Amino acid sequence: MKLGAFSISLNVKDLKISQAFYENLGFSVFAGRLEMNYLIMKNGNALIGLFQGMFENNILTFNPGWDENTNTLDDFDDIRTIQDHLKKNNIALNSEADVNTTGPANIILTDPDGNTILIDQHI
Repeated sequence: MKLGAFSISLNVKDLKISQAFYENLGFSVFAGRLEMNYLIMKNGNALIGLFQGMFENNILTFNPGWDENTNTLDDFDDIRTIQDHLKKNNIALNSEADVNTTGPANIILTDPDGNTILIDQHI
């Protein structure tokens, strides 16, 4: 199963302070804007999303169809194929993609330790 680009989405208290912290770790802003309360930061292949006031907990995020530079992949597993695989393996989903659609969609699940996983296809 190909899940695509991986990032961690962090719920931060102060976006500017978090931005400065991660810049000191060698990350730079890749996407997002302070006035929209989120930044996507990159260091090599590592991606971190900083989100202020958008959700309660940290989230593991996968983007089928994208690499770590948001380039579209020629070969990837569609979100509905991933969803079907998870359901066939008795993985409970918190939200599902509509199987009667194509293109962008997402699913949300929770791992055994309570960590939220977002699989978010943009293409």
